[in-house]
Amino acid sequence: MVSTLGGMVISVFGTIVRGFLMGAADVVPGVSGGTVALVLGFYERLVDSIKAGSSALGQFARLELGEGLDWLRRVEWIFLVPLLAGIGLAIGALASLIETQLEEHPIEVAALFFGLVISSIVVVWQLLERHDPPRMAVMLAVGVGLFVLLGLRGGTSEETVSQASDPVLWAFFLSGAVAICAMILPGISGSLILVMLGMYSPILDAVTEREFGLIALFLAGATAGLALFSQLLYWALHRHHDTVMAALVGLLLGSTRVLWPWPNGLDGTTLGSPDQSVPVALGLAALGVVVVLAVNEFARRREQQAGTPDRSEVAAS
Repeated sequence: MVSTLGGMVISVFGTIVRGFLMGAADVVPGVSGGTVALVLGFYERLVDSIKAGSSALGQFARLELGEGLDWLRRVEWIFLVPLLAGIGLAIGALASLIETQLEEHPIEVAALFFGLVISSIVVVWQLLERHDPPRMAVMLAVGVGLFVLLGLRGGTSEETVSQASDPVLWAFFLSGAVAICAMILPGISGSLILVMLGMYSPILDAVTEREFGLIALFLAGATAGLALFSQLLYWALHRHHDTVMAALVGLLLGSTRVLWPWPNGLDGTTLGSPDQSVPVALGLAALGVVVVLAVNEFARRREQQAGTPDRSEVAAS
């Protein structure tokens, strides 16, 4: 009895630690929490619980309570709850640190994020099975479209920055609904989606300042997004995997506009000229590239050793 209880405590603690590592990845644009889950060997368990939970939410939305409860019973709660606790601990612990660095070293932080995203493009590109003209057309269309769209957000004037740091309430709900879909995919970063939406800093502020109302709005959006979009996302990955992944590559390419370090980090989308900070910025960007590629290579080798399906198959399952 004692040994069983001790084993359970150790298992829960280990899951919290894994959740902390996944949350640490999720809070950094360019690093995918899904990739970390793959590296640590629990991605399939996470996907199974997410699919069961989203199916339950869908059934509840249609007022089919019995079927919704049946789906809830399929969720591996003894695994999911400690994992979510670890993710929450990581976000709470790291949000203040990242926010401080964004304020004090905006160019350097943006350069690091830029490197993380550039290498993520390589990671997602490798998930495509076909690199044919239709997929390239989708990639370029999405990339160019997003690059131009982000430019419409304006420059780095004080008025623009002030507006970006004080978004309307529904923006927290919407950003949660969109970001959650990226967070469950290996290779694409939910935090990067928040950067592209101009919501990364506001959500960091909400976490740091313990603005629980705004955090609740974000989580409600994430829940709604999980219920409404995750099934569609899995269907699209199963039916049109390469097209979806090509679009994700395009998103990453287009997002480099908002991650360009100059003139002032993530505060705007005006493309400035590099200054005397170039050597440090290049070093940090290179560090970001190395980190993501190293994590991805470790994940690939682990999959080969375990004989598990490749990530394109897992993501589409």
